[in-house]
Amino acid sequence: MINNAYCSDKYQYTMGKSFYDNGFADKTAIFNLFYRKAPENNNWAVVSGVGEVLDMVEGLGKMPEDFFARFLPGEEYAGFRKYLAGMKFTGNIYAMREGEIAFPNQPVIIVEGPMIEAQVLETPMLCIMNHQMAVATKASRVCRATNKPVSEFGSRRAHGPWAAVYGAKAAIIAGCANTSNILTGAMFGCGSTGTMAHSYVTSFGCSVTGEYKAFDSYIKSHRGEPLILLVDTYDTLRCGVLNAIRAYRDNGIDDSYPQMYGIRLDSGDLAYLSTECRRILDEHGLKDCRIFATNSLDEYIISDLERQGACIDSYGVGDAIATSKANPCFGNVYKLVQVDGEAVLKRSEDKAKLINPGFQITYRIMKTDEEAGEIFKADVTCLRGDALSKKITSGETFTIYDEYDRYKSKTFESGTYTASPLQHKVIENGRMCWENHTLDEKKAYYKKTLSHFSPSERRLINPHYYKVDISDSLYDLKMSIINKLSKEINEFRF
Repeated sequence: MINNAYCSDKYQYTMGKSFYDNGFADKTAIFNLFYRKAPENNNWAVVSGVGEVLDMVEGLGKMPEDFFARFLPGEEYAGFRKYLAGMKFTGNIYAMREGEIAFPNQPVIIVEGPMIEAQVLETPMLCIMNHQMAVATKASRVCRATNKPVSEFGSRRAHGPWAAVYGAKAAIIAGCANTSNILTGAMFGCGSTGTMAHSYVTSFGCSVTGEYKAFDSYIKSHRGEPLILLVDTYDTLRCGVLNAIRAYRDNGIDDSYPQMYGIRLDSGDLAYLSTECRRILDEHGLKDCRIFATNSLDEYIISDLERQGACIDSYGVGDAIATSKANPCFGNVYKLVQVDGEAVLKRSEDKAKLINPGFQITYRIMKTDEEAGEIFKADVTCLRGDALSKKITSGETFTIYDEYDRYKSKTFESGTYTASPLQHKVIENGRMCWENHTLDEKKAYYKKTLSHFSPSERRLINPHYYKVDISDSLYDLKMSIINKLSKEINEFRF
């Protein structure tokens, strides 16, 4: 098996060598993993991948010296290779829960530890989190397009087996009812689903009679299980749905069947075909026969099918979810924000790339509405232990200000709100200390979290933007560093 801790870029280790040579091995660094902009003009992203990150971190220090010689050859690297062979992660990691809803610039994962140990985690951590958060966020969008169940069917389009397995896991966290991937089902205890392909139908002979034989034999093989017959191999309305009805009737399958039964449409005008199939099925007394639809679906097509009144009971979505097709590259970054207690930041010509410095924590503020119940009202990221952080944890009255328009503010009176931190310690002094939740628990947490946002913040197109701010102390720290740098740059002479 590949040790994912070393699925890295070489520059992590060339920097590490310089850190090693210059006595940085024992300096305490803090890195934040976060993203700057949600994909597809979405309000937010769904967190997935933290469990795999923690497994990856445990892989550090489990490779022999000769492994490092393959990419760090030469006698000048001998001491560093020996150091790396024995280097395990000894610091602390804080992370949002899987299934959490995260907004731009909030730390999804915070790594606190010796500089070299923290630095070399960058690439493998981003590899895991960027993949899973892309898939989870897309799955969330697709599932929010309908109240019907959505199945993840994208393994054959995924970018390799690892992506197929963990992408399906991410999709389920973000709302998918199930997956076709058997390895995901076995690893995470969520089961897997699937029935037949067109090749099964054509294997019985390329004829209408052969289609019936395929359906009849499948029912006989799988009686007592959920049954879905693929009816569009030759002609959906003139033979497919009729052969399905005949096969079900000949095998005594009707609305009294204790398991779910139905048909699948995989081509053509799904709105029209589903409506006609529903009419035909109902006319023959199969009112509980479900109609399942596939065929290059995404949230926009599903929304349009729903608007047209399509008679579809559930959807199967493949590449749109598995590859996050419309936005396949998620934008998590991993930035150094503090070294030995001194806050640092990356200043850029591009204002969007300016980062928040220092050791941070994010609070989610909730208020109770008489009609809507408990509603999330704002997120605020503070420096740990700063004045605002203390007020929030003590339940005192506090005011937050818009980072880009300081005249915009919001006050929360004492006793009118509750607050929860979003980052939790998952590794302490190199040892796991997190509560590992099941896949069902992660999915339930996502659904519960989503329900506390307003409908306008959950909509797919032009969502209302949720209030996300930083504390005055964090703002002042950032501006003081920027002003200091600007002064030095203006005065710099070569």
